Amino acid sequence: MWVIQKLLFLLLLEAKKELKKLRKSFARKNFFNNMERKEFEKLVEKALIDLPEKIREKMENIAICVEDTPSSSQLKKVGTRIKNSLLGLYQGVPRTVWGRESFPVRLPDKITIFQKPIEKLARSNEERIAQLVKIVVWHEIAHHFGFNEKEVRNLEKKWKFK
Repeated sequence: MWVIQKLLFLLLLEAKKELKKLRKSFARKNFFNNMERKEFEKLVEKALIDLPEKIREKMENIAICVEDTPSSSQLKKVGTRIKNSLLGLYQGVPRTVWGRESFPVRLPDKITIFQKPIEKLARSNEERIAQLVKIVVWHEIAHHFGFNEKEVRNLEKKWKFK
């Protein structure tokens, strides 16, 4: 009887170790319950709708898109190599600069929202994902209106998110 108990105990310990290894492996491979792209895009759309009307009315010539992760050139542009650290990116000429430069045709500004880093940061919690999407969308739109990173961070402290 004692031998059987000892064997069961050893098997349990071994199983526990294997479970730990599996969890680490899953975490490394990013096995999260990823949200469907369409569902994620709806969150981005809702974040835009939730913007104050005065801001929405002034948004011009801007494309907003969703990508899984930032490219290496996008990471380089912002000065980071860590893929999951970039949640969104504004690329364009801020409205505060419009008219100062003579462009015969102005291409649209581009805001990219990165789905996988947001999901990872939110630990795939749908409520937290929705909250992060709203913060990131509003953050990048602030850049469209000419706010620098420090000014946007100060604005974020004043925003009220539900």
